[in-house]
Amino acid sequence: MTGTDPAAFSRIDTSRPHPARVYDWYLGGKDNYPVDEQLGRRIMGVDGTAQHVARTNRWFMQRVVRWLAGQAGVRQYLDIGTGIPTEPNLHQIAQAADPAARIVYTDNDPIVLTHAAALLRSTPEGATDYIQADVRDPGRILQEARRTLDFGRPVALSLVALTHFLGDEDRPYDLVAELVRALPSGSYLVLSQLTADLDPAAVMTGVQMYKASGVTLAPRTHAEVGRFFEGLELVDPGVVQVTGWHPELAADEAVLEGAVISLYGAVGRKP
Repeated sequence: MTGTDPAAFSRIDTSRPHPARVYDWYLGGKDNYPVDEQLGRRIMGVDGTAQHVARTNRWFMQRVVRWLAGQAGVRQYLDIGTGIPTEPNLHQIAQAADPAARIVYTDNDPIVLTHAAALLRSTPEGATDYIQADVRDPGRILQEARRTLDFGRPVALSLVALTHFLGDEDRPYDLVAELVRALPSGSYLVLSQLTADLDPAAVMTGVQMYKASGVTLAPRTHAEVGRFFEGLELVDPGVVQVTGWHPELAADEAVLEGAVISLYGAVGRKP
C-alpha cells in the first residue's frame, strides 16, 4: 500500500468532528464517533434534508464515473477526499466497465486508512492504491500516484465534496490548478461543491455549526465553482445542481420531494 503510515492508526482525533466521518454518519455508516454524530444531528435539526444531500452527492459521483468509464473511455482515476468506503466505490464502477481500470484513492483522515483494504479490492487485471495524504500537499499526492497511474494517458481527477472544506487561505484554485497541470491532454476534472446560492439560510447555519466544531466549510457561488474549470472544456450540461448532471445515468437513486440540493457539480476535459 503506497504512502500509508502505520502510526496513523493512533492519530485518529475523536475530540472534534471530521468531514469524512460526518459524511459516513449521513450515509448510515458505522465508522464515526459521537462527536461526528452530534454535529450531524445538529445540522439535521436545522436542515432535515442534509442526509439526503450527502447521498445525492454520492449518486452524482456514481453517474459521473459511469459516464467517464463508458462514453469517455477513461481507465485511470485519482480520487482525492475519498472518504470512508461505501459501496459501490469508484473502482467498482470503473472496473465494471473495464476490469483493467486503475484507481488511486487519497484521504487525510486516519480512519480511512483502517478501511483501505476495502478500497484495494481490485480486479486481477486492474489496480487500486491508497495514499494517506492531504490535498494541500498536491506534490506528494502526484508523486505517490505515479506509482500506480500512467500520467502519459488520460486520468480523471475526482474532487467530490472536497473543495468546500478548503477556505480561501488554503488557495483552493491554486491547488486544483496544480493538480490539473500534471494531467495529460484528454484528462478530466470532476468536482462538486457546496453553494449558498439556492438556500442561503440553511447553508450558512451549517457553516456556523461546522465552524463552532473547528471545521471550515466554504460555500461558493456558481461563478466561483466555474472558476475551478478555467482552461478546461466543460462537459454538457456544465456547472449545474448535481441532480441535473446526466440523470439518465442514475441507478437506485431516490427523490426527496421539496429537498433543496445545495451542491453544484461539473466535469471538465483538459484539451
